[in-house]
Amino acid sequence: MLKTLLTSTGSSRPEWTRPRWAAALILALGLAATGAARAETILVFGDSLSAAHNMPTDKGWVHLLQQRLGDKDKVINASISGETTSGGLERLPKALEQFDPDIVLLELGGNDGLRGLPPAQIQSRLDKMIQLIQDHPARVGLLGIMVPPNYGQNYSTAFKNIYPTLAEKYGLPLEPFMLDGVALDDDLMQDDAIHPNARAQPKVLDNVWSVVDELLSLPPASKSS
Repeated sequence: MLKTLLTSTGSSRPEWTRPRWAAALILALGLAATGAARAETILVFGDSLSAAHNMPTDKGWVHLLQQRLGDKDKVINASISGETTSGGLERLPKALEQFDPDIVLLELGGNDGLRGLPPAQIQSRLDKMIQLIQDHPARVGLLGIMVPPNYGQNYSTAFKNIYPTLAEKYGLPLEPFMLDGVALDDDLMQDDAIHPNARAQPKVLDNVWSVVDELLSLPPASKSS
């Protein structure tokens, strides 16, 4: 078609048509580029690790994510301190309806683990949340966490395996341990030794960024008509 446009008018084409044709081509290319760089709504659905616990909201990694992405994409933080997979599963449908996200970063399970709940139960609830998100539809990324080693090797291993198991089942981007490089550094943790402090938040963002970046590169989930 481009060849036809270039040759159909022949050498007798008036000079004024050339800049007009060039301008039209530039406009079309610009519109195509704009369509490719679509805006996304990203919902962070987690617990205190994502809720900027004991610090100003603008110091938390979710706010830093919005800053890194700029104004094109919108980040919504629906994380609640103390949230469990049970509570998350209950409030997720309303959050999906209210915010209509394109992407959901699912970060739950830590509080369940600290309470020693059965890993199979935690995994089952996360599995149901993934299905709800995909049925919405939206793309899902998993942000994993680990429990302290004093919970025993068997429990710690079973808990740690929840996230890669679900990621493999559904083909999801995964950060296996969002506090990698943070949890064992006293300078980056609050006094409770559970929550990262404000100094740690850029590192936490770096840990989860590969998940965000991969999700942004994927095609949008198909909306049913």
